[in-house]
Amino acid sequence: MWENFKKFALKGNFLDLAVAVVIGTAFGKVVSALVEDIIMPVVGILVGGVSVENWSYTFNEVVLNYGLFIQAIIDFFIIAFSIFILIRIFTKLKRQKDLPAEEEPEVLDKTQEILLEIRDLLGNEKTGL
Repeated sequence: MWENFKKFALKGNFLDLAVAVVIGTAFGKVVSALVEDIIMPVVGILVGGVSVENWSYTFNEVVLNYGLFIQAIIDFFIIAFSIFILIRIFTKLKRQKDLPAEEEPEVLDKTQEILLEIRDLLGNEKTGL
């Protein structure tokens, strides 16, 4: 059983997953700070200082803080959109990096051009064109 665990733990996929979790956690903190400290204050200014977090409904001494739920949904959409934009930028940069450089057409001298024409003519004679 120990050998099976060692094989599993030392596999590349397991280590990749561990690194992804650590980086994902750190990235989550960065995105949360972006939403809480930069984006939401701007949104608050745009909507006239209205904060949905304080919205609640009281029914027979029971307080329903539905504003917190609405704020969580807004945060989710902002975070999802931020991640979408970031992934789109990285994908575009990767695509540009992976594109092969344009090859310049080979410049032929006069002799090479004539030899290519002869080759093409001989090829056309063989095919009957």
